[in-house]
This record gives sequence, C-alpha cells and structure tokens, in this order.
Amino acid sequence: MELTNITGLKGEVTVPGDKSISHRSIMFGSIAKGTTEVHNFLQGADCLATIGCFRRMGIDIENRGSFVLIHGKGLHGLSAPDSLLDVGNSGTTTRLICGILSGQPFDSKLSGDESLNSRPMKRIMEPLRQMGANISSILRNDCAPLYITPAHLRGIRYDSPVASAQVKSCILLAGLYAEGETSVTEPSLSRNHTELMLREFGADLRSVYSLDGDTKATAIIRPCEELYGQKIHVPGDISSAAYFIAAGLVIPDSEILIRDIGINPTRAGILRVCEDMGADITLLNQRKEGGEPVADILVRTSRLHGITIKGDIIPTLIDEIPIIAVMAAMAEGTTFIRDAEELKVKESDRIETVTDNLKAMGCNAIPTADGMVICGGTPLHGATIHTLLDHRIAMAFSIAALAAEGHTKILDSHCVDVSFPTFYDTFEALL
Repeated sequence: MELTNITGLKGEVTVPGDKSISHRSIMFGSIAKGTTEVHNFLQGADCLATIGCFRRMGIDIENRGSFVLIHGKGLHGLSAPDSLLDVGNSGTTTRLICGILSGQPFDSKLSGDESLNSRPMKRIMEPLRQMGANISSILRNDCAPLYITPAHLRGIRYDSPVASAQVKSCILLAGLYAEGETSVTEPSLSRNHTELMLREFGADLRSVYSLDGDTKATAIIRPCEELYGQKIHVPGDISSAAYFIAAGLVIPDSEILIRDIGINPTRAGILRVCEDMGADITLLNQRKEGGEPVADILVRTSRLHGITIKGDIIPTLIDEIPIIAVMAAMAEGTTFIRDAEELKVKESDRIETVTDNLKAMGCNAIPTADGMVICGGTPLHGATIHTLLDHRIAMAFSIAALAAEGHTKILDSHCVDVSFPTFYDTFEALL
C-alpha cells in the first residue's frame, strides 16, 4: 500500500464491531445452553479463528457476516476436536480458550502461526497449573503449541503480577469448571468485558474494588449449573475508531463523526489522552447497550501538545499506543510513555517497531525499557514502513502517511485484515 499526504477528511464513518467482545460472544455462546445471537460481529481473521476452534469442538455456528448465530450446547457440551485447534495469530483466542479447555474431559492441542507461537503463555500456564490443570508447552519453551489433558480443577486466589484481561479471563473461565471459588486480583483494573458478559449469560461472578485508594481490582467467580444464550449487539471497536480519531485530529481541515463506539472506561483511555493533549473531541448520543456504554465521537483538527502517559491508564489503551505515538510525533513538545512493558509481547515488539518506524519518518523517537520518548513538532516525511505483519502498526502508520510529506509505502498492509478488513475502504469514503 502506498499513501501520500491529504487534507480535509470530512464525513461520518462506522467501524467494525469490538474485537474483544466479538471473541467472547463466540466463546460464551458456545458453552451456554441455547442460541446466542450476535449482531455487528467483527469479521476479522482473529475472531474467525475463534469460530473455527469451537466448530471443531462440535458447536454449530452460523456465520452470516455481521450477524452470527451460535447454537450452544451448555457448559459441558463441547466435544473432543477432530483436529488441531488452529488459533492463527490470535492471542485472545489462545489464552481465553485455554481456560475453557482445562476443564474439559478430552485432550486438545492448539497452535498458531509463527508469530503467535513465539508469544509468552507462561502467564496463563502457571495459574492454570495452580488450579490443577494439565497444560504443557509441546516445545517446552512456554509458548504454543500447547497440549491440554483432562484434570480436576480447584478454585484459587490468584494475584496477577500484570493487569491483563487475557490472563484474568482465562482464569475466570477455568473457574467455571473448578471446585469452589476462584478469584483474580490485578494491580489495576484491565478491560472488564468478560465480567460484564459472563454475568449477562448467568455466571455467578462479582467484582470487588479497593476502597482505600489502592487501584487493585478483584473478580470472583463460582461454578454455576449452566450459562444461557443471549442476544448481543457488539459496539464499534474503540481500538479501530482510534485511527479515525487520530486522523481527524492531525490531518488539516478535518471533521469526522464516528458512530456507535464502545466507550467502556476500561478500554477508553485514548479519549482521556486526547483530551489531555488538547484535542477537540466530543461524545454525542451517549447510551448503554447490553451493559456496555456506547457513544458517537466527533473529532476536529486540533493543535496537540505532548504529555506523560503512565500508570493505571496504560491497561485502558495498550492497543492504542502505536496510534497515540503517531499523534505524539505530530504534537508540540515531548511525550513520555511509561509502564507499558506489555507492548513487547504483542504481535510485534511494539516499542521497537513503533520507534523504528517513527525514526524512519524523521521523528526523534527513543525506545525505553517500558515505553518510549517521542519528541514531537518536526514534520514527518514519507518512508518505507515495516509492519512486521502487525495490524496495529500498519493502521497507525497509514495515518502518519496521510499527514507526512511525500509518499509512504506500508509493507504487508494486508495484515489489517486481522481486526479491520475494510480499513482502507472506510478511509476512502472520507476523501
């Protein structure tokens, strides 16, 4: 994909359904009794991998585009897969499904592509083993491929060293099959889609927050007799909306309205960052759908300035840091991003990938052990962008390309299909 600078993006857009909620709707619908309807489902490669895995375990899933019907068989209705469970490039599929598989009465093996199989799985294997699970890394490197055999699970109290929705969700899902109560305490609250949705399906789950100024958050689940199918409307993914938010802010003479976006506080840190950077951004038509807060987001070209991003806000915007870094490169002053070590274990090492590509475009970007320092204000110029097949890198630097001088080439731009297959077509509608 080759791009050049533009001005005057104007109009309304919608973005695909939330990736996190789409994944969970398939998983929870599959282990619920009865039919689950999912509207505005994300037809991205990662979510399709989740569908494929549950189909291999005997679940009838009708995929009609943005509308999906899941004919669940209940908590104990999965069947032994007839082949390897292929998780593709999806870390969410891998980590969450391991919690479910650990409580099944059959053997299972799962594996993904080269990138996925290099990502760390010890963070879920350790707590699952504490619960009694039989889960092993086939290559003995704490990565996929993984092998899981039947086990009797028992509830535990787990203090997670990181605020990770994937780790938390994996343990809570295993807790559905465990004897006794299971709790997960995080240093700060990660995205809580699992807690909200499992309660809708009928799980015995509660959340506890510190009252003494501590940021720790605990989710507690007890096994229940059954989950029950639901009707789910997936809001627009704020991680996908982030690229249009950034485009509206940094591309001259722009005004963009992004419709029907989920603004769950555990996901919407980018909105706080934009406000702190001086963005002209307004939330319209705020409402709740299926327990999730939703709004339309209006953005206009703004003069941004550098800020410091650290601490408890990081888990609420971890996937948006690449596009935040692009905004920071075009802001006045210096932006510091800290406490974001998690970037190293995404589809690429995003600390390295982001800073390398910003440098290629003429920005003074400095990687650090837990984030980066971005010295903004110097005009960007076109360059060749190495995405390393990371969809968020491809989309973030496509925005940078639209605001940079000259031509930019985005290598392997097709990787946007993971979360936003219509990304480039949607932009064309604003030209």
